[in-house]
Amino acid sequence: MSVLLTHGYYLSSDPKEQRIMKPYPPLGLLYVSSYLHSKGMHNDVYDSTFYTKEDQLAFILEKKPRIVAIYTNLMTKTEVISLMKILKLPEYGFPKIILGGPDVSYNIENYLKAGADFLVIGEGEETTFELCGALLDGQSYADINGIAYLENNIAVKTAARVKFRELDELPLPNRDAIPNEKYLEIWKRNHGESSMTISTQRGCPYTCKWCSTAVYGQSYRRRPPEQVAAEMKMLKEKYNPDAIWFVDDVFTISHKWLTAFHEEVVKQGAQIRFECITRAERLNEEILRLLKEAGCFRIWIGAESGSQKIIDAMDRRVDVNHVKKMIQDTNALGIETGTFIMVGYPGETEADISETIQYLKDANPTHYTITIAYPIKGTSLYEEIEKDITVAPDWETSTDREIDFRREYPRKYYDYAVSKVVNEVEFHRAFSKNHFSVKAVKHKAKSFLATALMSLSK
Repeated sequence: MSVLLTHGYYLSSDPKEQRIMKPYPPLGLLYVSSYLHSKGMHNDVYDSTFYTKEDQLAFILEKKPRIVAIYTNLMTKTEVISLMKILKLPEYGFPKIILGGPDVSYNIENYLKAGADFLVIGEGEETTFELCGALLDGQSYADINGIAYLENNIAVKTAARVKFRELDELPLPNRDAIPNEKYLEIWKRNHGESSMTISTQRGCPYTCKWCSTAVYGQSYRRRPPEQVAAEMKMLKEKYNPDAIWFVDDVFTISHKWLTAFHEEVVKQGAQIRFECITRAERLNEEILRLLKEAGCFRIWIGAESGSQKIIDAMDRRVDVNHVKKMIQDTNALGIETGTFIMVGYPGETEADISETIQYLKDANPTHYTITIAYPIKGTSLYEEIEKDITVAPDWETSTDREIDFRREYPRKYYDYAVSKVVNEVEFHRAFSKNHFSVKAVKHKAKSFLATALMSLSK
């Protein structure tokens, strides 16, 4: 075996994801695999999601690939580092280890000194092909754009690679390389319906300070709508999923593209129920209608906070009242809604958290998620708080989620704040539906307790 593509995610060792049970395939890795095949470079994929690290290592030990290319991100970093160190043992034949993914761009020296031979920085298809070709042929790699490596124990970074302009040049991801039936079955068993993913765009032109654009950059490039509709139809006929999750950052960013997408989906008979993420200012009555007709059943509309002050601090460039209205309008049309909330952002006070609670009550999204703000290296947020970092765990054994910084209140305060937000909103929902049940009373009691603990932890 010459080239093996793999990653470091193991569902069996992730208690949180075992509760959620919504795994998705490593789509970026499958795009790289497909591109290599299109250029005549044979490669194999080991999708570790449903296996253990021991299974993965046994496979590598048996096949002894000359190159092991591993996708890594914030969530899988520690497992990938552990995997790399094991692959350096003599019995594995000393394969060249290549890492790619969003976490490598701003941690170049760390990853190289942790065991990676090469890093692929930015989009991976062309760079991985050129680098693997040079390594397999024993040629120089110094002139390959978009890589990093150690030379005399010093990190060398080559010139940045020009990003794909026309995404229709990319072949579809190599889904045949993974156990799709396992993904579909686990979704069906745990949620009553199966789901698959599609990517239609790369890059995001917006400037939210907490968001990483390490791979695709602050750009906007889109696959042709007819190609996306054809992919939907192919998935429908080959795998018959119950739903599609479009992984794009802002699905409705171009109204012209969305109109053409709607036409193609209808023309090709490609309708599958789907959900997507977008921004409130890129929605209106007509766009909502087109989305619904194309099969959209859920839209995630980002706000991140109910406080305009915090939204502005994030450089979100959106009006919280407009976000609220678009969630309400989407609900009224019979499409489910979701929104994302972040607490603990620099400068956030108790008054801002109260505004967030009121926003969630008024907007009434079908779903919402809450996280405590954390700084990802390479983002504007990280640059702003770097001087105020109070907890910086060992890099190899931790992730950016564990970094803490000086906030308005101690870190524990925000754990209680999350509890207060959830329980206040859930009590409001139950009470507004005249469901003054034992469960509703429990939510109110938990909210009171969280409020008290917030005060004590200040």
